[in-house]
Amino acid sequence: MKILIFSLFFFIFFCNGQTPYAKAYFSNPLDINLILSGSFAELRTNHFHSGLDIKTQGKEGFETFASAEGYVSRIKISRNGYGKALYIKHPNGYTTVYAHLQKFSPTIESYVKKKQYERETFEIELFPKAGTLKVLNKQLIAFTGNTGGSGGPHLHFEIRDQQERPLNPLMFGFDIKDTTPPVIYGLFGYPLSEKSHIGGDIKRVKIKIVKQENGTFKSEPINAYGKIGLGIISTDRQDLASNKNGVNNIQTFYNGQKSLEVNLNQFSFDETKHLNRYIDYEFLYDNNKRIQKLFIEKNNPLSILKAFTNRGVLEIENDSTSIYQIIVSDFKGNQSELNIPIKGVYKQLPGLINKNTKLQHISATEETLLQKDNVSVRILKNTFYEDVDIQFEVSNDTLKLHTALIPLQKSMTIDFDISQYKDVDKTNLFIGSVSRYGKKLHYAPTKKQGNTLTTRTKYLGIYTLGTDNENPKIKTINFKNKSWISNHRFLKVKISDSISGIKNYRASINKRWILMEYDTKTKLLTYDFEDHSTIEIENNLKIIVTDNVGNSSTLETVFYRK
Repeated sequence: MKILIFSLFFFIFFCNGQTPYAKAYFSNPLDINLILSGSFAELRTNHFHSGLDIKTQGKEGFETFASAEGYVSRIKISRNGYGKALYIKHPNGYTTVYAHLQKFSPTIESYVKKKQYERETFEIELFPKAGTLKVLNKQLIAFTGNTGGSGGPHLHFEIRDQQERPLNPLMFGFDIKDTTPPVIYGLFGYPLSEKSHIGGDIKRVKIKIVKQENGTFKSEPINAYGKIGLGIISTDRQDLASNKNGVNNIQTFYNGQKSLEVNLNQFSFDETKHLNRYIDYEFLYDNNKRIQKLFIEKNNPLSILKAFTNRGVLEIENDSTSIYQIIVSDFKGNQSELNIPIKGVYKQLPGLINKNTKLQHISATEETLLQKDNVSVRILKNTFYEDVDIQFEVSNDTLKLHTALIPLQKSMTIDFDISQYKDVDKTNLFIGSVSRYGKKLHYAPTKKQGNTLTTRTKYLGIYTLGTDNENPKIKTINFKNKSWISNHRFLKVKISDSISGIKNYRASINKRWILMEYDTKTKLLTYDFEDHSTIEIENNLKIIVTDNVGNSSTLETVFYRK
């Protein structure tokens, strides 16, 4: 009897949707209200957002606390990306991440700077042993900032499971004030076979939607036939913020039967690149807006997508009448509903237009080598999601490789043979990508081996050879040569390179290496005199800056300090 009662309790427990996420385990990492500038898994460039971006009132320097006890398992400082980031491993197996930090707490800061001086590098990645940097719940660990690829001051906060998969922190009980439902801004239809159409169109079509008095949305009736898919543009907003964030869940129903669900509470870093298969990549390229396609195309492995019928694809028969429903939700359960009446209308479509014979056919499942004149492009199998026809032209050291409106899963390798150049000119050559409207040449990471320049890229577009004969620029900011700066806390120098960009730099005072932190947004190198590394009354500062093709500049100056 006891076994039966326990089994019944066990069954009821799980049928009521209980989750394994401890609601009170993690605490707010800041002592301010949680207001978001970015939500979990919202759509970003080439990836899903892996955490919460917590607003810090447009300022830096807010105290940041450990969300639970544990130990610092990883510290990474980089110019871009997460900037200054801290990872804490917790006894329950989860890891919390705190990124774009201004600086660490004194104990952690001292540990990091010691390692930076030992290795003579600003950018560093450390993996402290379990007992080295233990932390208690709500212990000060850092201060919020704007380092790395941050677009403004905020704290990027993550919770990862034991497999390093990011999870939505809101599942752990973090409370965001939100009574505002998501908004659906656009509806789009996609004919998916040769005999399919939507309103007579055989390509993507925009479908008008109208908000009803009861708060739901309804589309204009559409006539369609064959296999079709639908997609939406939708965003969400919390009560205390005016900015738009991503939605949490999308469900679709066809004639009352569930068709597809998009659950944005968990994903893996291995799959995040496939965001570009989930959205309409061509529409993003042309309109800078992301349509979420509510059907699963070939070679889309995203775990956030669950199809209940036919991969979310609708099959519209002639003379049929059906209703398609989309329900978009935020994490708090606020919903928006869109109803789409569909009438099946067969229509004789025009014959297929002949393919452009000048295009190069690429089989997605085969490796391809494209060669012409002094340029070659190696495309590994499964670089493209499906077979494509692309433009491949070479003229005067310029490669035109279609346009960047097709997403790639892997990087292509582009080689330029520069044997025709004089030896004196080869040193300063690099491969660059031409901006969309041809106004700027962007340095592409270039390797040189003999007479071959190589770059790897995940973008189609125009690539050409560029030359950088200019040395980087170095300018002192808050001091002058032979000046007294006894009252200064920091030493600041601006470095820049307008063509290929800064590759590395080295700074020393009195011939000893010093740590100068590099902010790529402001182009500032900053030295903190509280490091007390080499300071005397008369000090000789030397900074060497090198760009990506090897041009170098040196600043040598003297300052005095008591």
